[in-house]
Amino acid sequence: MEKLVYLDHAATSWPKPPEVAAAMLDALQHSGANAGRGNHSLAIGTGRVLVRARSMLAELFSISNAQDIAFTHNTTMGLNMAIKGTLQRGDHVISTMTEHNSVRRPLEYLRRTLEVEVDYLRVDSKGQVDLLELQKSLRRNTKMVICNHSSNLLGSILPIGEIGDIAKSHGAVFLVDAAQSAGTLEIDVAQMNIDLLAFPGHKGLLGPQGTGGLYIAPNLDLEPLMHGGTGSQSENSEQPTVRPDRYEAGTQNAVGIAGLLAGLRKIKSLGPANIHRQEWLLTQKLMEGLSGIPGMRLLGPEIGVSRSGIVSFTIEGQESAEIAHRLDREYNIAVRAGMHCTPLAHKAAETLESGAVRASVGVSSTEHDINRMLVAMEELYGFARSR
Repeated sequence: MEKLVYLDHAATSWPKPPEVAAAMLDALQHSGANAGRGNHSLAIGTGRVLVRARSMLAELFSISNAQDIAFTHNTTMGLNMAIKGTLQRGDHVISTMTEHNSVRRPLEYLRRTLEVEVDYLRVDSKGQVDLLELQKSLRRNTKMVICNHSSNLLGSILPIGEIGDIAKSHGAVFLVDAAQSAGTLEIDVAQMNIDLLAFPGHKGLLGPQGTGGLYIAPNLDLEPLMHGGTGSQSENSEQPTVRPDRYEAGTQNAVGIAGLLAGLRKIKSLGPANIHRQEWLLTQKLMEGLSGIPGMRLLGPEIGVSRSGIVSFTIEGQESAEIAHRLDREYNIAVRAGMHCTPLAHKAAETLESGAVRASVGVSSTEHDINRMLVAMEELYGFARSR
């Protein structure tokens, strides 16, 4: 069987750059101590890795103070920290129908336990929100506006800057889920009026699983999600007030963060804009090829319109899970089928019953990968017209 074609980068990037594995091995072998828990050279060395990674993240997202970034295990943890640390009983929050369950489930939990009021803005078939509807949905008690930068199903890119302006004008906290955009789309927290930014280390930033972060604007004081040892203000029974310790209870994933630092260096050398351009070209090639399949329905923005590196589709009369299964078993091509943890987006796309197949490209994807996918799809499902 031919070499694996990996088109599931929206779930996690793979393969990782060799530098990532090398950095993690080096950390295990030479600096595996606990940062901030001692003054010996190993602990100090580990601490330097965390400082460098934090600084590179601040540079990437135009964050003025790197101490405003708290490391997390993933985007989900960051979103829970942001949502549960901000919203209180009786608050109102506005989100969208394209949100991942990492946003929806915490919101529904708070709706049930604290009577937080939640509105999900409708999206059109291309995954875009109506900004006028957002403005009309604002209330006196609207505490937070939450949206993803790019849908993990539709690939649509939301106008974060405009949404941030609306949230700021109302005095609402603006939380952005950058799971599908960090490392490929421009993010400037100041210009976009982003108060909270949750991001993964293991997707577009090319780091290992178990890494991620949350930017917290300096004017915000979230209630910590976790409490415990931090290595600072240990004489106090309360969680420290100093950042980032206030939000980083317990031992950090230093080995993973060493890998994340290597991934960030790779991103910087390639340039996020160049990465996005290459991913967009690959999605266009894939969409153009798939459009000739009988019964094919491509989800999200049309060909030629800006999107992230995600192409989701359905084929009339075909089970999405079966399509993904056959691509895997017969052609060694990895894609993902199902609900993608975003049922409201499927409801908006009218694919809640069928689910969808999602092919997603990344830094390591090539035209050869796309050609392999198109050949496999042609052999499996045919084409209504010649390509």
